[in-house]
Amino acid sequence: MNIPLPIKAATPDAWRTIVQSRLPVNEEIAAELAIDLDARLNFSQSLLVVSKLRLICFDGQQDRDYPYHEGLTIQRHDHGGVGRIELFYGDVRLACWFYTLAHNVQAARFVKQFERQRSAFISGIAASSEAPECCPDCLTPLTDQGSCPFCSDTVNAPPSTWTLFRLWRFAKPYRWQLLAGFLLMLASTAATLVPPYLTMPLMDKVLIPYQNGTPIDFVIVGWLLAGLLGSALLAWSLGWAKTYILALVSERIGADLRTITYEHLLRLSLEYFGGKRTGDLMSRIGSESDRICVFLSLHLLDFATDVLMIVMTSVILFSINPWLALVTLVPLPFIAWMIHNVRDRLRTGFEKIDRVWSEVSNVLADTIPGIRVVKAFAQEGREAERFKAANAHNLQVNDRINKIWSLFTPSVSLLTEIGLLVVWAFGIWQVSKNQITVGVLTAFLAYISRFYARLDSMSRIVSVTQKAAAGAKRIFDVLDHVSSVPEPANPVRLEKIEGRIELRNTGFRYGNRAVIKGLNLVIEPGEMIGLVGHSGSGKSTLVNLMCRFYDVSEGSISIDGVNIKSLSIPDYRRHIGLVLQDPFLFFGSIAENIAYGKPDATRTEIVSAARAAHAHEFILRLPHGYDSLVGERGHGLSGGERQRISIARALLIDPRILILDEATASVDTETEKEIQKALDNLVHGRTTIAIAHRLSTLHKANRLVVLDKGEIVEIGSHDELMAKEGAYYRLYQAQARNVDTDLNDTYARIPIDRKVST
Repeated sequence: MNIPLPIKAATPDAWRTIVQSRLPVNEEIAAELAIDLDARLNFSQSLLVVSKLRLICFDGQQDRDYPYHEGLTIQRHDHGGVGRIELFYGDVRLACWFYTLAHNVQAARFVKQFERQRSAFISGIAASSEAPECCPDCLTPLTDQGSCPFCSDTVNAPPSTWTLFRLWRFAKPYRWQLLAGFLLMLASTAATLVPPYLTMPLMDKVLIPYQNGTPIDFVIVGWLLAGLLGSALLAWSLGWAKTYILALVSERIGADLRTITYEHLLRLSLEYFGGKRTGDLMSRIGSESDRICVFLSLHLLDFATDVLMIVMTSVILFSINPWLALVTLVPLPFIAWMIHNVRDRLRTGFEKIDRVWSEVSNVLADTIPGIRVVKAFAQEGREAERFKAANAHNLQVNDRINKIWSLFTPSVSLLTEIGLLVVWAFGIWQVSKNQITVGVLTAFLAYISRFYARLDSMSRIVSVTQKAAAGAKRIFDVLDHVSSVPEPANPVRLEKIEGRIELRNTGFRYGNRAVIKGLNLVIEPGEMIGLVGHSGSGKSTLVNLMCRFYDVSEGSISIDGVNIKSLSIPDYRRHIGLVLQDPFLFFGSIAENIAYGKPDATRTEIVSAARAAHAHEFILRLPHGYDSLVGERGHGLSGGERQRISIARALLIDPRILILDEATASVDTETEKEIQKALDNLVHGRTTIAIAHRLSTLHKANRLVVLDKGEIVEIGSHDELMAKEGAYYRLYQAQARNVDTDLNDTYARIPIDRKVST
């Protein structure tokens, strides 16, 4: 049985009734799709319906039927935020519907259901109702467990205390230090249990006999007091040693955890970072690892000590008086029941606190780097409100957890106090029956006080443990994420790269949206290729695929005849020089930024690269020359200066393949001339792929590749493409008209006397 897809809320419910009323009883609706754009791309509501016999379009004014036929086909496209469904009969297009990409997943399902129903109608075999369920994001068939093999993530899985055991992989290198710490802990715990045991002879053989008239034996008193002092000193020294050793180990485990997480983060593809916030990732590596480190160095140590103390105290209590020991354990089942009930709620709550705190960090990570934009648009108040809202949400979540925790902790304390009263009552009764002595009861109460104190401490550690478990889960969410651009198991080594690039039927998708489709292109060594096209045509995506920031979805990209997926990623990228439209400079000196790709470069090499990039002159004008500090993101330098440092950085590594992504788009004409001179030095003798909106900057390109909607529509030189009067010609003419219009507008604003002089 086919289950209809739900209509979007924007679609009038009356349409469903109308469509169903006009269908025969035996004609079921297989799929529905809400369309929210008209032919002019204005917002307008309409509805497409697939049934067993036909496709129906209803727009509120008239409905159109398209009965199934062998020649009836359907195609789905998307580009620039707009999706398109086209219906063909042979080569004739019967209809075209547009929608926003918010409906893209439903559109893909709709097209699949249309094809199934049409095939079933033509073949006479009913469409199977057992079509595989697909992922709502990428439409990949789900696994038997109901998860997508590509999109599945453990971010929504509840945190478990067992996650903490996964930290053993970081603790394993320090297992011998941990063993030594454990033995010291065992010894120090045993030493702390000696004093109560010595109080029994002190009471029964010294103090109580003295009250009955027997003189005090000071030799025995001396030995007993010496034993008390010795056990205290021994417990102190052993406790210091085990605390010091385990603190050192936990700090190293925390450092390793941060390092490995950060290294793994750097190996992940750009796709992962596209869906994450900077503040959230900083929080995971920073505060979460610190929380785990504190848990390992302090709270876990206390917990282990508490367990040992309880076990060893229980043994001593049973050895002294089994019945009194059993009475002592009365509160334990109730405390265990409370811990079991509260634990999961605390763990889930603390993970939510971590996520909410990341929202606070994200506001800071957004606002502080973008403070110039905030001030330029006078949005200080708005950002303060954003922070206030995030902070209030954090406070609200913390309040909910505190309600649970504030009830739990006093309840445990109350149960332990009641247990202590029960022991007092039962002990006094046994003393009255001469079953135990006062000394035994005194020692028992001393032990039981420590027992309940440790029990109360263990209950308090539940909160810390769940916080650490939530933090460990967030870190392992990063460590468990597999890069979508994997390193090959047995990489091919290329000692020298000539720079021949070949694309064969190359395709790429962002989720369910096709961006690059079936590209075929060969770039010869030393050739300069210009990529042109409208915004969103796929130019930057193609460059990202060549750099292997993303992996192709279909086809392949080869360098010198070797698939780039077979090459070691770091080795391959060492042969690529990348100059971006908005160059990123790190906080540090000018020399360090130029030598970023080659940290061991000599000062002579750095200066030579700067000279070739036409950056040497302005660098020398800085207060400290090449040692002048650059602010975060290049603060303190102009856009053209940052760009020339970026070009020098690319020149220094001497790449065989050069990629220029709008390298001169955001600078003025004079600066562009300086940058163009630097680029001429950079391009020479290298395979170059250049993206530019200013088509005039590509006059030195051997060939121009025109992209449109992720496909190559034209290839040729400037003169050849202009002669064709195709897509490139229209782009060039449109840009020329814009330039002329800008010049005319500028001229119109010049005063008349200046126009005459001009």
